[in-house]
Amino acid sequence: MAHLTVLGCAPPEMVYVAARAGYDYVSIRPIYMGLPGEPNYALADNPEMLRATKRALADTGIKVHDIELARVYDDMHPTKYLPAMEVAAELGAKAVLSSIWTPKREYAIEKFGQICDLARQFGMTVDLEFVPIASVNNLAGAVDVLRTANRPNAGLMIDVHHFHRALDTPEALEGLPREWFHFAHLCDAQGEIPTDRAEMTRILREERLYVGEGGVPVADILNRMPKMVYSIELPHLARAKEFGYAEHAFRCLESAKAYAAAHIKHS
Repeated sequence: MAHLTVLGCAPPEMVYVAARAGYDYVSIRPIYMGLPGEPNYALADNPEMLRATKRALADTGIKVHDIELARVYDDMHPTKYLPAMEVAAELGAKAVLSSIWTPKREYAIEKFGQICDLARQFGMTVDLEFVPIASVNNLAGAVDVLRTANRPNAGLMIDVHHFHRALDTPEALEGLPREWFHFAHLCDAQGEIPTDRAEMTRILREERLYVGEGGVPVADILNRMPKMVYSIELPHLARAKEFGYAEHAFRCLESAKAYAAAHIKHS
């Protein structure tokens, strides 16, 4: 379960919610981005919350799969992510999620490569996610960064919502290196792609749908990638408010499992 699904839950509570719903892993956000309304879960700066997170993991058997979000943007220093990476290593995380928010191609590739180098000392991959409202906003842009940076621990993280919004075709995934694929984000969304950036942003942050409920060709995308961890990133503020985070997380998982059993070749 990706943190954005239940962003109002601090990491310890998120772990217990995930365990009750039947998840295997959580993806937490110990890198504070300072976005409007975003809670600060910087565990490196909050020893009490870190201890509570460790207790929750020990109590439940849930594991941390990845942390987010190591963004690349203008005038940033990759070493700022070191404290979060150290915490991630303590918690047993496998990966760091990254995305690129600067139009400066050479700069972005250099900084992304540096993030990979920092994460490598902890045995973690750095998986690049293209986002329709970011600078690297489609599959071709992400592939360009990965091929040029050429780091052994770099990967490609496909979010099916973003893939659909970028107008990429599932067939484009078939020729890519299999070793790039470590995990993918699952959700669904309305089939009609918003032309307004603000509306696209609202939906991706506040109103994604349960898998199989919308118009994203989830199976066509996943069936062209190798078997991997599927992380449900499905923020829906109205449903979380109506059902509560625990029930929303449960419905996210149950709908995804039912869809996968019916449509995903390696489920």
